Amino acid sequence: METTDPQYWNNRYLTGDIGWDMGRVSPPMQAYIDQLEDRDLEILIPGAGNSYEAAYLLEKGFRRVTVLDIAPALIEQLRKTFAGTALQIVEGDFFRHQGSYDVVLEQTFFCALDPSLRRDYVTHMHTLVKPGGHLAGVLFNRSFSHDGPPFGGTVAEYRELFSPLFELKTLEMCYNSHPARQGSEVFINFLPK
Repeated sequence: METTDPQYWNNRYLTGDIGWDMGRVSPPMQAYIDQLEDRDLEILIPGAGNSYEAAYLLEKGFRRVTVLDIAPALIEQLRKTFAGTALQIVEGDFFRHQGSYDVVLEQTFFCALDPSLRRDYVTHMHTLVKPGGHLAGVLFNRSFSHDGPPFGGTVAEYRELFSPLFELKTLEMCYNSHPARQGSEVFINFLPK
């Protein structure tokens, strides 16, 4: 199984095998979005899934939001769901995506990638986040008994992985996780060095 294979993710959406989907904006992400004041920030959500965070951003008046996903069936659905909005919907591979963003929101994308891709994720993410920008969101602080995705991790691993290229402004347990994820998520707010 290749976690960067569009067909793998397409099949997950087509069969409804999307156990990560909470059916709503993640509470820690909602709290983060609520404190953002500049509605003109360039925001990227990679591995956007059903894009509850994007819907929430649009509802709050943000105008420059891009979602990126690799699954064609999902992209087709998002184009219908968000028709007539300002949302930019991009079908593509994160590792080939080019852009420059004030904020990249991390919500279940990192944990969907095989751990062998994590260093590449950090390196590429560093190219996407503008100087002074933020990589913000949630990462799992747990291991899983099954082969992923999702793939787990620890605070110590994340510190070692991200600290060469990012200032780790926040890396702490979430106080406001969805009940199904209580005690297993850390909130991150990293700034590129």
